[in-house]
Amino acid sequence: MLEIIALIFLTRNIGNLAERKGLKKGWWKFYTVIGWFGGEIIGIVLSIMIFQTEETLALLPLGYAFAIGSYFILKAVLSKKPDVETPAFEFEGQNQQP
Repeated sequence: MLEIIALIFLTRNIGNLAERKGLKKGWWKFYTVIGWFGGEIIGIVLSIMIFQTEETLALLPLGYAFAIGSYFILKAVLSKKPDVETPAFEFEGQNQQP
């Protein structure tokens, strides 16, 4: 349950960052979810190979570490993209009345 709450928070964070960069936030939220579960699966498989056990509680910490790592990798990739320039409101060309 806590994993779902964390994933909702992280996808919202990535979506806001993508929107600030001028990209479609839905796709980046999708990438975050796929990266999270992909990283978790890779971490669990890797911990099965390293620790030679199938105890669930022993496998989850490395799985969560890889999942969180995938979030930070996506955030770093998205942060390197340029921001969208927002047009500034200019007062030039308007008549100023006292």
